[in-house]
Amino acid sequence: MKAIQDFWAKPNKTIREHADDLKKRAYRLKEIGYIKEEHLFYLLLECCEHHDDGKATIRFEMRVTSERWVPFDPEKEIPHNVLSVYYLDKTKYEEEDYLKIASAILYHHNYCDESRVFNEKGNLIKENLLEEYKHVLSRKFRKDLLGKGAESEDIIVLKGLLRRCDYSASGEYEIEYPNDFLLEKLERMMQRWKEKNENAGWNELQKFAIENRETDIIAVASTGMGKTEAGLLWIGDQKGFFILPVRTAINAIYDRVREEILQEEKLEERVALLHSEALEYYNDNVEELDITEYFDRGKHLSLPLSISTLDQLFNFVLRYKGYETKLATLSYSKIVIDEIQMYEPDLLAVLIRGLGQIHRLGGKIAIVTATLAPFIKQLLKEDAEIEFKEKDFILDKTRHSVSVKDGAIQAEDIVTQYLENKKSGKSNKILIVCNTIKKAQALYEELKTQLGEIEELNLFHSRYIRQDRKKLEKEIRRFGKTYCDEKHKILDCQNGIWISTSLVEVSLDIDFDYLFTELSELNGLFQRMGRCNRKGVKNLDKYNCFVYCAGKEVKRGQKGFLDPIFYEQSRKALQEVDGLLSEEKKMDLINRYFTMEQVRDSSFMKKYREVYNQLMELRIGDFEEGEQLRSIFNQDIIPKLVFDENKEFILEQQDRLRKIEKQLRKSKGEERVQYLKERLNCQQNLKEFVVSIPKYEYQNYMEKIWERFGYVVISKYEKIPIMDCYYDEKGYYPLNYKERTIEDEMMMC
Repeated sequence: MKAIQDFWAKPNKTIREHADDLKKRAYRLKEIGYIKEEHLFYLLLECCEHHDDGKATIRFEMRVTSERWVPFDPEKEIPHNVLSVYYLDKTKYEEEDYLKIASAILYHHNYCDESRVFNEKGNLIKENLLEEYKHVLSRKFRKDLLGKGAESEDIIVLKGLLRRCDYSASGEYEIEYPNDFLLEKLERMMQRWKEKNENAGWNELQKFAIENRETDIIAVASTGMGKTEAGLLWIGDQKGFFILPVRTAINAIYDRVREEILQEEKLEERVALLHSEALEYYNDNVEELDITEYFDRGKHLSLPLSISTLDQLFNFVLRYKGYETKLATLSYSKIVIDEIQMYEPDLLAVLIRGLGQIHRLGGKIAIVTATLAPFIKQLLKEDAEIEFKEKDFILDKTRHSVSVKDGAIQAEDIVTQYLENKKSGKSNKILIVCNTIKKAQALYEELKTQLGEIEELNLFHSRYIRQDRKKLEKEIRRFGKTYCDEKHKILDCQNGIWISTSLVEVSLDIDFDYLFTELSELNGLFQRMGRCNRKGVKNLDKYNCFVYCAGKEVKRGQKGFLDPIFYEQSRKALQEVDGLLSEEKKMDLINRYFTMEQVRDSSFMKKYREVYNQLMELRIGDFEEGEQLRSIFNQDIIPKLVFDENKEFILEQQDRLRKIEKQLRKSKGEERVQYLKERLNCQQNLKEFVVSIPKYEYQNYMEKIWERFGYVVISKYEKIPIMDCYYDEKGYYPLNYKERTIEDEMMMC
């Protein structure tokens, strides 16, 4: 009988050869410094050595060496991860080590219900095992394996590392690329700054990050103090993840890293973009790279620095089968969380639950943000059980003079300010922020009526098709710059009004002269103010921020509504404000009005606690890996008006996609790569006509409108419905269905 290691693990590799491939990955992790504990490394090598021993069966060998595909037969075969456990020689290990190794091997694939196989298929297991190699598993050990082995926290890292080694070896990709560049690149960037300004240097925030690289930190810093640089300096030459809540902000930081810090050098080995549209963004912005391979490296978490959304990383808290792979990676990583106060209660619960798990397994956490309410700090301390080193960094400048007004926002006030500024020749860039899309659209119509058809009036929110939103975002960035001549610091002076929603709070680096805004909760309000006189270089002889407290007109309720307690605390805080509002005063108001005692009974905290408790009770396998974190689901649609206007082009692209798919089935090598790029371009072209709307709105449409208009097919797994709705310069808004009132509060940004 031939030895176990001489059986085939792959069509072209024996169990011995495949095990050696895994060990190479394990040594790579140790070499880079990601595995520091010698005993953990020993356990991982043992897992690599024996994880596929269960493939030593006649039936598996026949299947893997067959020239045609032969399916797994559950009536005659046992998954190899189960059989591998029986080949482990327990006499070689300490009892605890034996359990850890067996657990990691048993769960390195999700092929079966392990408990059912152990309990119901004992005879079939015996039939598949090579008699001379098998070892008896006691009933107690099987119970521990299915209990402690599946759930024990100290085994999670071993499971995850084994999976990473196995996937990397099987996929023949690099498991990790080293971070041996970031600090050097940051210092080179500083040298370039010094060439322009000899007094340039890291500020107190950035020095704090440098001095506390091995510590979990909270740094609250005013806008414009270089939080991005601070986060990167804290990561240093270690594996790092930079988490932000908004995709546009993520793209902006990725661009800064690749252009200003890395200067486009070795991107494919250094920095990844992780969000749902990352591949499309690479295709539009990254040249001279195989973007599909580059994208895959990011998806495999192989690159040393990743700029990511919460959704892409923290879905491990759902404990889908195989979640250990991601959590094990984060256990040797440093995670920077930017703008934590922007998350809604369900996502905040996900984040804090995840941070606690990462911390317990060895990962390091940095919270770097413009504002941070005391109640969130308390949640981090009590629920995540993290003791942070904290420090505030407040700019000694005043950027805002605030007028607080009762009642709803008034078009007349805006028109008066705009015309006065225009008449006097003052810089006249006005930003209006509304709490709902419907309010923003209505105010746009009202201002258009009062001001006439002027080019200076613009509307920007999330319910535009992709190509229109891109144009609007580009235009508001251009319009909202501080200087028209950066070198000589000459202020950019223009006439114009932009109406928006909370979309502008964190995603855009813009600088307006005046802000008119509805009251939101205090953290969000101060973020809005950060879009006015952003750099603090504009005149403050009069009010530049006008906050409207709508009183009875403020909607109360659940999703998408202002929390009544948060709203009331914010309103009370603003009673102390009239005129100049310093950065120090802003922080003081948040610290005094948003303690846990004051918000404990809020709907926000009730939702947070509900979701957090649900996450604590999850069992492995309750969720699938692809399931979404966000509680508010959107539906992608193509407005019928847009489809009709672009019908010829859309049909042409769909036809091209069908032809490309046929070519892909028979192409190889460079030709296949080229067809993949062409497919991606076609898909992007079609997605330019897509707008994302609330799921509930689409469901209402499907109930009210019987006529269907078909789909635009993007891929085998993605097709976008064509929906009859209004679409014009105000973006998307629904039809006026008979006997229906539109609940616009759901359309928040």
